[in-house]
Amino acid sequence: MADSSTQSIIIGAPPDWVAAVICDFPAYPEWTEAVRRVEVIEEYEDGYASQVRFTIDAGVMADEYVLAYEYAEDLTRIEWHLVAPSKMQKSQRGSYDLVANPDGGTTVTYTLEVELSVGMLGMFRRKAEKMIMDTALKQLKRRVEAPGAAQ
Repeated sequence: MADSSTQSIIIGAPPDWVAAVICDFPAYPEWTEAVRRVEVIEEYEDGYASQVRFTIDAGVMADEYVLAYEYAEDLTRIEWHLVAPSKMQKSQRGSYDLVANPDGGTTVTYTLEVELSVGMLGMFRRKAEKMIMDTALKQLKRRVEAPGAAQ
């Protein structure tokens, strides 16, 4: 069973702007360093992606996998899970929770649970998870707060 890790960051933009960047999967290779290719393979009737194929290359870890997405009606929660095991992962579950702050910004909480197909000592796995989450949140913040990024 995989352990869950959680990190938060404050982004200087309203939740709907943050959600728009998170949900713009085809743009991920433009701002997410490890993501090489993204393909939306299935959508809900409202146009939001229900299944997305990712191809990543993070040096020591390269993988291709499909995630299934679900959304809160107001997009304050975006969650996903791995559709089928991949070369590197047995399972993956995650979510973004977006909370509006009084100053107009958003607190984004990222929760991730990954069970790898390859063995890894617990302390190395936790360090890798922390690095992945930290990088993902910082890249999301940079993308949302970039000049001209307003949705």
